[in-house]
Amino acid sequence: MDAHTAAGTVAVVLKGYPRLSETFIAHELHALEQRGLSLALYSLRRPTEPVAHPVHDEIKAPVVYLPEYLHDQPGRVFRSWLRARRLPGYRAARAAWLRDLLRDPSRNRSRRFGQALVLAAEMPPSIAHLHAHFLHTPASVARYAAIIRGLAWSCSAHAKDIWTIPDWEKREKLAASAWITTCTRINAQHLRGLAAAAPRVDLNYHGIDTRRFPPPPFARPACDGRDPGSAVELLTVGRAVDKKGLDDLLAALARIPRDRHWRLTHIGGGPLLRELQAKAVSLGLAERILWRGALSQVAVLAAYRSADLFVLPCRVSSDGDRDGLPNVLLEAQSQKLACVSTRISGIPELIDDGTTGVLVPPRSPDVLADALERLIADPALRRRLGEAGFARATGEFSVDVGADRLVERFAASLAASVRAPTRA
Repeated sequence: MDAHTAAGTVAVVLKGYPRLSETFIAHELHALEQRGLSLALYSLRRPTEPVAHPVHDEIKAPVVYLPEYLHDQPGRVFRSWLRARRLPGYRAARAAWLRDLLRDPSRNRSRRFGQALVLAAEMPPSIAHLHAHFLHTPASVARYAAIIRGLAWSCSAHAKDIWTIPDWEKREKLAASAWITTCTRINAQHLRGLAAAAPRVDLNYHGIDTRRFPPPPFARPACDGRDPGSAVELLTVGRAVDKKGLDDLLAALARIPRDRHWRLTHIGGGPLLRELQAKAVSLGLAERILWRGALSQVAVLAAYRSADLFVLPCRVSSDGDRDGLPNVLLEAQSQKLACVSTRISGIPELIDDGTTGVLVPPRSPDVLADALERLIADPALRRRLGEAGFARATGEFSVDVGADRLVERFAASLAASVRAPTRA
């Protein structure tokens, strides 16, 4: 069934919208709309960043902000409870929430049920299916609301949401959902190992939209770091959080001989930004590093095109948090940038070490320093890796492939909702 002929609207539950660091979600939503899918967005948080990407302006779906904290909108929550408790699925949803609360007696768990009450009460009759982005809190809200309304729900699982919640919660959400999609092979293997029905879990890469990231119109200069007036431009894009390994990057850069000239630009906000800036000062690197903060997609694209080498030394944090397949690697490769990253999660699914980029072990500043020094000194190698990475990213990892697969899933779910008995 084509999405153009599928009846009903999909309610998409998001943790926050719009968010600069989640362009992959925005691109996906836009691609689904372009294929005729009717969407309504429900966000658990309001935006905290002063700018958005152009793609956010192109998404037509309306956005409703659920109460982030229940005490901020008690009247709205109470009215929603009065309405939701009259729906046939309320008792089952309340029982599911209480079972979860016994194992996770937290305010967060209670807040998710309150948000689900608002979602279930305020959704218009046109909503025929719910979909959550992230398997942790958004999926909890979608699950409870779906039970209340007697609807099916699905989920896109990504990274932190998979690896930082307990197995019991993953198993129960896998069993309760119509289907789950995830963006790396290692994620899919993990979830399939927990699911009673493995085919319920799809592997679906986010992909790169080459209409927004067209190939660079020029060749990069062949600088090798020997001339202080022509330093090699390094770029890293990512929030200043532990799993990005940016302190490992600073430690590696401090190990490169001083007569090899480079400059680093960092794009992104994050809680560790000041700590990283202080570390750069202590290592004597401050004059070589530009901290640009969070930027729009247009500015990020310009930064990719101004760089000679991209680096992102991801790692697994102590709480299990990790990246899946960072979209910034795809974006960098779309601009024919040679990329250096680490052998964790889904990154080796994109980067074949020595062929489409360079991979080093996580938390290994010495090895990372050697790789960076070699690439800084060898523009021909950077060019070869950049061309190969470009071919892989824009071929096998096209956003259109993933969007086509998703729209088939949604169309089937909407068709099933039409065949289901009429719900209250």
